[in-house]
Amino acid sequence: MSRAQRLLDLILILRGHRFPVTGAHLADRLGISLRTLYRDIATLQAQGATIEGEAGVGYVLRSGFLLPPLMFSEEEIEALVLGSRWVARRTDQRLGRAAQSALCKIATVLPADLREKLESSPLLVGPEEDDRGEKEDLDTLRHLIHAEHKVEIGYRDLKGVDSTRMVWPFALGFFRQAHILVAWCELRQDFRNFRVDRITRLTLSSLRYPVRRRALLRRWREREGIVLD
Repeated sequence: MSRAQRLLDLILILRGHRFPVTGAHLADRLGISLRTLYRDIATLQAQGATIEGEAGVGYVLRSGFLLPPLMFSEEEIEALVLGSRWVARRTDQRLGRAAQSALCKIATVLPADLREKLESSPLLVGPEEDDRGEKEDLDTLRHLIHAEHKVEIGYRDLKGVDSTRMVWPFALGFFRQAHILVAWCELRQDFRNFRVDRITRLTLSSLRYPVRRRALLRRWREREGIVLD
């Protein structure tokens, strides 16, 4: 966990308690030492958080502290809500839960008027037209991409021809009609796009591929002429 994330989590824990919370309890919740906790509290106090208390007594966060990066415009809030709802419906369950969790964290540190706009956003995401049954595979593929591991797949092409490929997965594309795995294919010795719904088998490998994921992504973008802001 990064220090920035830990500081945010500390604020969220304190916001959830009306009465002083002991340092030992806070340190246990965050998985850190008491010394680190005291440094984190001092950092937040220096940034303007009104955290009252002391070691051996407990700490309480007085109302009125807002984290500046979490002050959003109404349109920014709508974009966050719509994006989170889309992820929750169109990706795997773990990523969907993460999107909902992130939205809840944002809601807890917004002022009341903005929190109401977040909770009452009129932008909705409709159900998928069909159930491709790929969500478990998406979760596995995301893990392999982050771990930079090879994976052997069984694949059925447009003509119904089956093949076995060892690939280096480095990106996932979420399109309306299909989810696309972007990978380097050892069989073709080239980049290939694989529809996840045509992957018939996934055999996980403990082998890491010899090129860093970022390098593969950069080479693929350059070849495809993709320019990102």
